[in-house]
Amino acid sequence: LWRSLTQWIGGMGIIVLAVAILPVLGIGGMQLFSAEAPGFETDKIAPRISATAKRLWYIYVGLTILEFVLLKIAGMTWFDSINHALTTMATGGFSTHNESMAFYADRPIIQYIVIFFMFLAGTNCTLNYLAATGRPLRPFKNEEFRFYLGLVMIVSILVAFGVAGASGGNLETAFRDSLFQVVSVVTTTGFVSADYTGWTPSITMIFFVLMFIGGSAGSTSGGVKIVRHIVLVKNSLLELKRQLHPNAVIPVRLNKKAIEPRITYNVVAFIMMYITVFAVGCFVMALIGLDFDTALGAVATSLGNIGPGIGDVGPMDNFSGLPDLAKWFLAIMMLVGRLELFTVLILFSPYFWNRRG
Repeated sequence: LWRSLTQWIGGMGIIVLAVAILPVLGIGGMQLFSAEAPGFETDKIAPRISATAKRLWYIYVGLTILEFVLLKIAGMTWFDSINHALTTMATGGFSTHNESMAFYADRPIIQYIVIFFMFLAGTNCTLNYLAATGRPLRPFKNEEFRFYLGLVMIVSILVAFGVAGASGGNLETAFRDSLFQVVSVVTTTGFVSADYTGWTPSITMIFFVLMFIGGSAGSTSGGVKIVRHIVLVKNSLLELKRQLHPNAVIPVRLNKKAIEPRITYNVVAFIMMYITVFAVGCFVMALIGLDFDTALGAVATSLGNIGPGIGDVGPMDNFSGLPDLAKWFLAIMMLVGRLELFTVLILFSPYFWNRRG
């Protein structure tokens, strides 16, 4: 229960909690809030940042309680219900069973409830608030949410057909396991309902790629975040147009609004830095003695704060068999990934320590 509570508190961010209290002490916290909940959502749900933080916490607590009640009604014990509700909304993925959510394979309704709330946890908190306060269609006007929903559904269907074709099993079970694992990996929750590395090599590769997606910006998910991928792809495509029309001003647009060039530069720099840290991490894991698949999977899942990886750290395995040095290094990778990369790396920059800027 303590581990579940620490995940739940950290999910929304202790900094956001502090922002709701700091103004009482006469301390501002806008910069801290922006660092903890990065995103491009411009809609304000309250004039003051402290009021915004409080309302986000209201919706966070409300969804946690709702999931707890539904899981209890669906057949979980009181203890299991509260633990899984806490770690689902935090996208932490800690379960009270070694089998994780595969323990409830005979109760599909429980897995579907967890899927639904994992998806909500991976959605921008602002959109959840707007939907819960009388604007249920507002999320569908958001470009990132539409991409997020479409990605989950398309990949889940493709994987389901691949699983059903390879195993010849029940189509509903194949779809449920596929949907569960896709949502779990994309939102970086890390719950497990089946061993996706045991399906087919191509499906394993799909899940490895999903580890670099991440949930929505402004959610409790880790990873790169979907909005950054959207901006990167749009900017890359527009660069072709800029080559043809070098004098034209062609801004990247998100939700029909032009994005400032500095944000685009930040996105490109972040993704390049993310790939660089991943590559360096894989190299270090290889030096320590891990095989190729395990090195890739361990670094990808640690940097993205996902949980299950591929190789010897797949869904039905864990990190206990890795060398101690590997565990120390991956712990650092988890911290770097959870703190949005730049937050940690900037501490090692000479610009940070140079008082003259």
